[in-house]
Parts: sequence; C-alpha cells; structure tokens
Amino acid sequence: MKRIVLFLLTNLAVMAVMSIVLSVLGVNRYLTANGLQMGTLMAFSLVVGFTGAIFSLLISKPMAKWSTGARVIEAPASSTELWLVNTVRALSERAGIAMPEVAVYNGEPNAFATGAFKNSALVAVSTGLLESMTKEEVEAVLGHEVAHIANGDMVTMTLIQGVVNTFVVFLARVVGYAIDKTVFRNGDDDRPGIGYMITVFVCEMIFGIAASMIVAWFSRQREFRADAGSARLLGNRQPMIHALARLGGMEPGELPKSMAAAGISDQPGWSALFSSHPPMEERIAALQNLK
Repeated sequence: MKRIVLFLLTNLAVMAVMSIVLSVLGVNRYLTANGLQMGTLMAFSLVVGFTGAIFSLLISKPMAKWSTGARVIEAPASSTELWLVNTVRALSERAGIAMPEVAVYNGEPNAFATGAFKNSALVAVSTGLLESMTKEEVEAVLGHEVAHIANGDMVTMTLIQGVVNTFVVFLARVVGYAIDKTVFRNGDDDRPGIGYMITVFVCEMIFGIAASMIVAWFSRQREFRADAGSARLLGNRQPMIHALARLGGMEPGELPKSMAAAGISDQPGWSALFSSHPPMEERIAALQNLK
C-alpha cells in the first residue's frame, strides 16, 4: 500500500485523539440526545475535521526537517550550496514569493517543498539529486518545488483534507446512529449504544480510505501544475522533461515515509488510486503538450 505522508498521519492522529476526548467528555451523547442533531453534528465534524488538517499544516516544516534530517543552509559551505541558494532565490523572485529556507539532506535522488505559509516555506534537496543530475536538471526540480509554494499547494491540500475529514466524521456518525437504532434497536436516545460506537469506528476507517483517494487525486493534479510551473519559471520545458526522464530511468530515492507525497519522485504503489504522484510518462507527456 502507498506510503502515507506525515501530513496525513498527523491529521488522522489529531482527529482520532479529538474524537476520543470529545466522546469521553460526552459530546456523542449530546449529539444523539432527542435524535441526531444534524446542525450540531456538522459543527462538531467541522471542528474535528479541520483541526487535524490545520495542525498538520502548521507543523509541516519542522517535522519535515526532523524526519529527513535536512540541514538548512545558513551560510553556504561550498560552491554547490552557494549555487543552490542563489538558484532558489532567483526562482522565488520570478515566482513572486519570499525566499524560502533552503536545505540539503543525505539520501537518494529526491526533493520536496513544504511550509504553512507561502512566504516562509522550505525547499530541500537530497545529496543524491545534486550528485546525479546536471545543474540544468536540478534547477528544473527546484523550479518544480518553488512552483508548489507559489501555487499554495500546502494550503489547498489542507483545505481539501479538512473538507474530506469533515464528511468522514459526519457520515460515520449518521450511519452509526442509523445502524444503532435499526439493527441494534437501541431505544435509549440519551445514550449512544455499543452499535453506534462500533459502526462509527468502522465507518471512519472505510470512509477515511475513500477520502485518501480524493486527496491523492488532488496531489497528482498538483504535480502536473508544478511541472508546468517549472517550465514557465525557466522559460523552457526541456530541463523538467530531462529531469523527469532521468528520475524515471534511475531508482527514485525514497523519502522517509512521512515525506513521500511532498517529494519530486514517487514509486508506484499497488494501486494508482492511492498514488500521490502520476507516472513519469504521463508527466513528461503533459509537459510535451504544454502550450
């Protein structure tokens, strides 16, 4: 199964903790008192759904540094690091965003961008990427990551995740209430029965899987947009095409599981529905057809 990005893991963890805490505090009992209160349930679902997504966004940059061991370049220690910082600065100016932090981490070829705010983001590249690609190809990859930031992809991902979280929480409790009353025939409106709790748990798992497909679909679309963004920033599509072709022909570097969906390359999983990145062939074809 596809590797799970840290953003999603943190989001799910916060959702689970909030659901448990609110249940212990008797919120579920309040929601089902005198029948299921749809307005109150929707408000509850919004709070639980968006809290996890927003919290994941806010900690995305420090968690990315920690999970990859990325070292932020404060003062370039080599000509390569100086070139890297200057290239990101030039691309950021063209994209109309503030200079992001630039970092390097040890690993096979890959790169990622993250951060809660467009003007305080992070761009990180692996040592393997720097060693395996030409400067023109690395510049194209950096353009791809800067385009992610300029497009506001992390914030958009957060909003989408918050919306799907909300529907997961809401629908799970609607189904749980219905099953509790019709199948388990629990007639005590002031207290949710065991059928409600079990059904809500199972439905959150099932609906959560379906929701992850929606988020993965959006992630794939944003990769096409970032590829096109790189081509526009460089004024040439060929460097990005060459970079993708090289990544497709080499063993794509695996980021830590927490950062997979933020990387420039990704290995296909058992199902394309859960893949955060489109196949390299599709991305190259999209660039070749770019107008």
